[in-house]
Amino acid sequence: MSGGHALIIGGSVGGLFAAHLLRSVGWGVTVFERNVEDLAGRGAGIGTQDALHEIMRRLGMPIDDTMGVEVTSCICLDRAGQIVHEQPIRRVMSAWSRVYQPLRRALPAECYRAGWRLERIESENGRASAVFAGGRRAEGDLIVGADGLRSTVRAQVLPGARPTYAGYVAWRGMAEEREIPAGLRSFVFDRYSFCLPKGEMLLAYPVPAPDGSTAHGRRGYNVVWYRPVDEMTLTRMCTDADGHHYEAGIPPPLIRPEVLGAMRADAEAKLAPQIAAIMIHAAQPFFQPIYDLASPQIVFGRVALLGDAAFVARPHVGAGVTKAALDAACLADSLTGAGSDIESGLARYNEEQVRFGNWIVARSRELGAQVTETRDRRAEQVMREHSAANADLRELAAGRMPGRP
Repeated sequence: MSGGHALIIGGSVGGLFAAHLLRSVGWGVTVFERNVEDLAGRGAGIGTQDALHEIMRRLGMPIDDTMGVEVTSCICLDRAGQIVHEQPIRRVMSAWSRVYQPLRRALPAECYRAGWRLERIESENGRASAVFAGGRRAEGDLIVGADGLRSTVRAQVLPGARPTYAGYVAWRGMAEEREIPAGLRSFVFDRYSFCLPKGEMLLAYPVPAPDGSTAHGRRGYNVVWYRPVDEMTLTRMCTDADGHHYEAGIPPPLIRPEVLGAMRADAEAKLAPQIAAIMIHAAQPFFQPIYDLASPQIVFGRVALLGDAAFVARPHVGAGVTKAALDAACLADSLTGAGSDIESGLARYNEEQVRFGNWIVARSRELGAQVTETRDRRAEQVMREHSAANADLRELAAGRMPGRP
């Protein structure tokens, strides 16, 4: 059998990468997404990696100059707004939607099912079944669990594996370039900026606008501010004005005004004024609790986990989308290399991506330890560590990229 049929649970970027890459090696696919609405409005700023460029080119969807905004300088600002360290870099900062949209558009309509909420899976005798709300059922040769941080598939095959809260949150805000005063705009745009308040860390960089534009004057500037929050405080922050608690993270419009007000007051007190101005005036700031998870295995019979359903790494390596793409590429290549022996291909996928997942989770924990470090930190050391993480990812990924030695 040169290819079977895969049931892909989850229609975000991981599931879409899996769908396209499996189709490219002769598999049939059906993607099941629980949400009815389009996902393009979700996600935030991302850094692009060489490995991501490789896989997009492999799929005939190359990332060109309009995919992101290039930064050529990395700076660290003190509380007074002075540059305390600067180093040259070259990175293209993009947005999650700029990867998601071409993947979604290119997938044939008959391969995508919206509004299908998974209830359970079954895997036996070389076949796999998925049962959805309302009694709907689908059968295939493989189930790919690509349903993210709170994976329903993982909960069934690894019931004891739950993401662990890292003890801090990421506040995110974005301002449109045209709304930023000219003097501030000329200072921050084309730069990747750090602020290092004691026990906290902030990153800021230009990204495509919400409509995808990368034209000068129409871009956005994205701020990510890591702040320690104990679990009791997090529970209060994730509770809306009506007293409803959101365990997986509160929707941005429901964050209580007093929570936003406290964040803005702290921004004014702790951050460089250039960055505080952007964070204070961001249209809809929100926060994400930071979690991580390392899975002991990611293949269970004819079920394979992928992306955040398999391993959850803290965002400090800046490679969530790239890791999902690498997982999907490894799955497709492992199945192709095994020919008709699907189990052998899945075993190879499990071996390679468990090793990769363990590395990226461990590396992100090392970088995450810098976030809550209360000793004085040298800006050049923090910036060098973050640059090295991206270089490490490129080297690790190179060994499994198609067409590379």
